[in-house]
Amino acid sequence: MIKHNMLDNGIPISISLQPTLEAEHISQKQTKDKRRVLTISLLAISVAVCISFIAKFLIYLINLVTNISFHGSLSMAAATPANNTLGVWVIFVPALGGIIIGLMALYGSKAIRGHGIPEAMEQILTNDSKIKPAITYLKPISSAIAIGTGGPFGAEGPIIATGGALGSTIGQLLKITHNERKVLLAAGATAGMAAIFGSPIAAIFLAIELLLFEFSPRSIIPVALACITGAAGHHFLFDSGPVFPIAHTIEMPGNMALFCYSILGILIGGLSVLVTKIVYFIEDLFEKLPIHWMWWPAIGGLFVGIIGYFAPRTLGVGYNNITDVLSASLPIKIMLSLCLLKFTSWAIALASGTSGGTLAPLLTIGGASGALLGVVILYLFPDCGITITLAALVGMSAMFAGASRALLTSIIFALETTGQSNAILALLAACTAAYLVSFFLMENTIMTEKIARRGVKTPDSFAPNILDEISVADVIEENGLVLNEENAIGEVREWLEQEKEYKNNFFIIVNNENAFKGIISCSSLFSRQQDIRKPISTLIRRKPVTIGMSSSLKTAVEMMVNENVDVLPVVSDDQNIVGVLSYSNILSAYKIDMAKFHRADPHISIKRGALKMLIKGQKLVSTSKNRN
Repeated sequence: MIKHNMLDNGIPISISLQPTLEAEHISQKQTKDKRRVLTISLLAISVAVCISFIAKFLIYLINLVTNISFHGSLSMAAATPANNTLGVWVIFVPALGGIIIGLMALYGSKAIRGHGIPEAMEQILTNDSKIKPAITYLKPISSAIAIGTGGPFGAEGPIIATGGALGSTIGQLLKITHNERKVLLAAGATAGMAAIFGSPIAAIFLAIELLLFEFSPRSIIPVALACITGAAGHHFLFDSGPVFPIAHTIEMPGNMALFCYSILGILIGGLSVLVTKIVYFIEDLFEKLPIHWMWWPAIGGLFVGIIGYFAPRTLGVGYNNITDVLSASLPIKIMLSLCLLKFTSWAIALASGTSGGTLAPLLTIGGASGALLGVVILYLFPDCGITITLAALVGMSAMFAGASRALLTSIIFALETTGQSNAILALLAACTAAYLVSFFLMENTIMTEKIARRGVKTPDSFAPNILDEISVADVIEENGLVLNEENAIGEVREWLEQEKEYKNNFFIIVNNENAFKGIISCSSLFSRQQDIRKPISTLIRRKPVTIGMSSSLKTAVEMMVNENVDVLPVVSDDQNIVGVLSYSNILSAYKIDMAKFHRADPHISIKRGALKMLIKGQKLVSTSKNRN
């Protein structure tokens, strides 16, 4: 019986690591991955170009439906329902739009219901990013009808959903992986947001925080290029200036003002939690209605019409409301109506399952709330240094940060859409405060609550892949067993039964020249189907595959998956076998990493430091006495 303990001696092998890696196509795979990034990037740019024109078409369609519904004219010129002359008949216009949406959802696709982002997240997490192609045209049409008939939504949610559907459809037509399809979905969705708002950086962060659930070159490069293309489409098809322009330049706030904005962020954060919970409470009420869900949008539309009759500014997209709130030109009465009535109208409509977005309503409600709180703070503390304009901007951004927990997206979006870079510190303070409150008071967000109720768990952290950070040498097992290929199966069984200390489930096989031949498992060795007179070399079913000490655990896992093996022999730089890597070793790496988050041990002992200082002081005193 030829056996070796790899703790003592390595065994020279005839094959080298480089040919093995070449046989595994590892270097070629990296090159191929880079080429795939270029291919997916070109596809993402193409999707972004298409979605830019679809965004313009959606705005035209919303204007057309608005003009027909509220002004009786066949025009695509910009229009608002606020200045309609329908009188009491305005109540029934949103209800009529709700009936049409219900029919489209029933006979077209139920997926048009909702505000877009949660539905995209669900498809990414549960359906390999596969969205029905019909959503590409059903979502913008249904959203245009919902918004054009007075629905209190923004155009960004529908265009995000449409862009995601277009990217997913392209990904389903081509031969690509589901991860690449996810990238195209995210690229289309965020390109749509960039096309509507001209905010490419915020759109990139939206993809990272809400859609991609990863941060890597293979995903961020295509998404970034798509967002740049979408922003270029915004400048070409819409306007090159900020979407929410502020006439004056916001001054950099002082420390006292920053403190007040932080308090405002805490208050808005609590309000964002309340807003989210009320929306889903109303949705639960709709679920209890004894009528078919097709009629829910009509009921929601009826409430929208009633509120719109008394407060016309609550109807439609209302991007102009955000601009007016930021300009601090609206009376307190109107800001109260935008804060309370716009929220009520939007919450009921959204909960009814109609087609629309959440971003614009949240911005309107948050901006009005921030402005009102700013008025109160200035009344109580006239010298605090805050301004109503910045308070509104902070409220707008903090509301979105608290409701969606997309912290970076909220901050960058406010900067890009207003062009006020001096607001960054106030935005950072307020949005972080709102995020903190939301994190502690709300388990799910307005984006994830719906899919969480369906049992879909969304990732809540973005940590680097630990397998990329740990090398094989860090977790290698150095006490494997090496057997000669000519030993009979029965002979090896008999020897192992005597050597009780060897309890491994795998054994390395070598020939007479100590060249590595393969690995056999303990279960295969002791199988009753084996002829005990045959040599153990007949049990080898896999071609020789090894891995180097400096390779990452990610590379090791990929090799294990590709070769369908549970263990890998590990070779040193001089091609000697130095150990065996198994799945249990890889799991131990996760155990070590988890310990870093749960173990709280001090590394500097104050008591020990004080004791050292005392001893040192005693030595100095003793030395001084001896000198005297």
